[in-house]
Amino acid sequence: METGRQALLVMDVQNGIVSRYAHSQAMAPFTMAVETARQASIPVIFVRVAFREGYPEVSPLNKSFSAITRNGGMHTADESTQIHASVAPRNGEPIVTKLRVSAFTGSDLEVILRGQGVAQLVLCGIATSGVVLSTVREAADKDYGLTVLSDACIDADPEVHRVLTGKVFPRQAEVVTVEEWATSLRTATVRVTIRPAALLLTSSARSLQRTTQARVNLLTRPFIPGYSPRVPHCTLCRTPAGMQRT
Repeated sequence: METGRQALLVMDVQNGIVSRYAHSQAMAPFTMAVETARQASIPVIFVRVAFREGYPEVSPLNKSFSAITRNGGMHTADESTQIHASVAPRNGEPIVTKLRVSAFTGSDLEVILRGQGVAQLVLCGIATSGVVLSTVREAADKDYGLTVLSDACIDADPEVHRVLTGKVFPRQAEVVTVEEWATSLRTATVRVTIRPAALLLTSSARSLQRTTQARVNLLTRPFIPGYSPRVPHCTLCRTPAGMQRT
């Protein structure tokens, strides 16, 4: 059972990465995921990878990232590190800059999540075997609840994507499509809307039952001549006030 506030993480969906992995039609699930979160008032947090000029954050011992220092680019101001137009951030939606594969490494993501009271992460990103895999592993170790949007994840190798979403991720996360996630949110909204109405009807039924029972009790009460339980009594003679004792 899910508990706690959700947030949608849109990870590495930036110009330089989208251009290598995805075509325009492949971005439709990402767009739908972002719009679904916004309609449900779920925070949307964007995560990108970018470095300062001179790459002071990159170690020569890091095989994959040290290649960036030789090839150039990926600086914080470069076009390649800006969020792709298909999921363009709105004002107030945070853009987190990370320094390694996982969305948590070198970023202030966890501070933002704590600040917004987020306990459930919904993940989408590029690539499935890169940022999504690393973030699933680290987030699970940090005890976040996890949902992976399978069709809003892309990998250069379709078989790797299939194995990860079908066999690996389900051990630590719920794996659903964007449409399935959207449907679950709509269903939850309906349940929340119906429950107060049901409680109101139940309360009204109980009130009517109490009123009916009171009337039945009044009608079946034994008759006592000259006595009405609703009329104040004379403290001296115990007869109703304003009446003469017979």
